[in-house]
Amino acid sequence: MAGSWNVASARGGCRCGTLAKLIVLAASLLGCSFGPRSLMQTRLRYNDAVKTTSEQQFLLNIVRLRYTDTPSSLSISSIADQQELVAGLQAVPFFTSAGAGDTGSYRGSVWPQAELSRTSRPTLSYTPLDDEEFTRRLFTPVSLEGAIYLSKTTWPISTVFRLYLENLNWVSNAETASGPTPADPPVYAEFLEGVLALQQLQDKQLITLFNEDREVVVAGPFVSEQDVVTAAIDAVRNDLELKRMEDGYVLVRHEEQPVLKASEEASSDLAWSVFCQAFHLDPTLSSFDITTEKLAPYTRLESGDGLNALDLETRSLLQVLFFVSHGVDVPEAHRRTGIAPQTCGYDGGVFDWQEVLGGLFRVHSCATKKPPECAYVSVKYRDHWYYIDQRDRESKATFALLLEVSRLELQSTEAKSPLLTLPLGR
Repeated sequence: MAGSWNVASARGGCRCGTLAKLIVLAASLLGCSFGPRSLMQTRLRYNDAVKTTSEQQFLLNIVRLRYTDTPSSLSISSIADQQELVAGLQAVPFFTSAGAGDTGSYRGSVWPQAELSRTSRPTLSYTPLDDEEFTRRLFTPVSLEGAIYLSKTTWPISTVFRLYLENLNWVSNAETASGPTPADPPVYAEFLEGVLALQQLQDKQLITLFNEDREVVVAGPFVSEQDVVTAAIDAVRNDLELKRMEDGYVLVRHEEQPVLKASEEASSDLAWSVFCQAFHLDPTLSSFDITTEKLAPYTRLESGDGLNALDLETRSLLQVLFFVSHGVDVPEAHRRTGIAPQTCGYDGGVFDWQEVLGGLFRVHSCATKKPPECAYVSVKYRDHWYYIDQRDRESKATFALLLEVSRLELQSTEAKSPLLTLPLGR
C-alpha cells in the first residue's frame, strides 16, 4: 500500500509540478498587465459615476427648493480602490481500490487544484457640506468681479445677468423669486426686455466689457522735499506710485474699473435705445462704469436725464438656485394639495414661470417607473421623476453653468465634521 501510494504520489507530484509552473507563469504574465488593465477598466467608470451622481444631487436640490424643502449635499472627498490578484495551487489526495485476488489493494493519486481570482475593494469617503464656512458661502452674493468675469466668457451675457443679478440700476429682475415661491407675480418685464436688447448688441459685437486701468489719487500734492521723500517711502511700502503733477507730487493707486463700452454704430441700433430706456441710461454716452450698490435706491431722474453707470446688485448662490427652482414643472396633484406652493397670476389663474425663465431653464416631471429616454439628467423625488430634456439646449447650458459656478463658490475647505467612509464589496 505504501509503495503504491509513493508511486502514485510521485506521478501526481510530476503532474503538480508541471501545473504549478504553468500557473506561476500565467500569474506572472497577468500580474504584469493587471495594474494597467485595472486602470483602463475602472477609471472612466468612476469618473462617469461621479459626474452622474453630482448632476443628480444638484438637480435634486433645485427640486427640493421648489417644494421649499431644505437642500443637502455630500461631497466625495476621496475614492480608494484596492485591486488584488490571488493565485493558488493545492494538491488533493484521491484513493481508488481494485480487486486483487483474496486481498484488496489501494492506489493513491494526487489531484491538483488551481485558483486564480481578482478582488476589488473600493472605499469612498464623503464629506457633509453643512459646516459654517459652506453656509456662509451659500448666502454670500457673487462678487462684481465674478459676475463681470462670467459675462466676458463665452456664456451669453443675458444668461449671466438673468441668473446672477437681483437688479440693474434698481430695475428688478424678479427679485421676489430669489426665495421661496411668492404668492404674487414678480416684477421682471422691463429687466428682461433690456437684457435681451443687450444680448442683441453683444451678438452684433456692438458692445464689450473690459477692465480699464484708473489712477486714484490717495494723498498729495506734496511740495517740500521732506514730504516728497516720506511719500516715496510710503509708495514702496503700500504698492503705490509717486507721480509728479503740475502742483507737486501725489500718491496714486492703480485700480481696474469694469466698463461697458459701445461702438459708434451702436447708437443707431434699435436695441441700443431699448437697452438705455430699460435701465434709465443716457443714450448719448458710449461708456458706462459698472459698479455695485453705488446707486441710491429710489433715485429720481429729471425728464431727459439718464444715468452714466450700470449699478448691479448680485445674487448669492442660494438665491440663484431658488430663482431657477421656479422653472420646475410640478405635478398638478402637488399643486392642488399645496405640497408645491404656487404663484397666482393677476387674472386669478396659476402664474406661468416660463414667462420669467423661458429660454433659460426648465425641469419637467412625470410619474413613470423609469425616467424618460430623452432625459439629460434625472432624479426621483416624491414618487415622480424630474428631468431636463436632452433636446433643451438652453436648460442644459444653464444647468452646466450653475453646476460649475457652484463648484467654484462652494469648494469645501477642511471640513470640521467627521468623514463618512464606506468600504464596499464586502
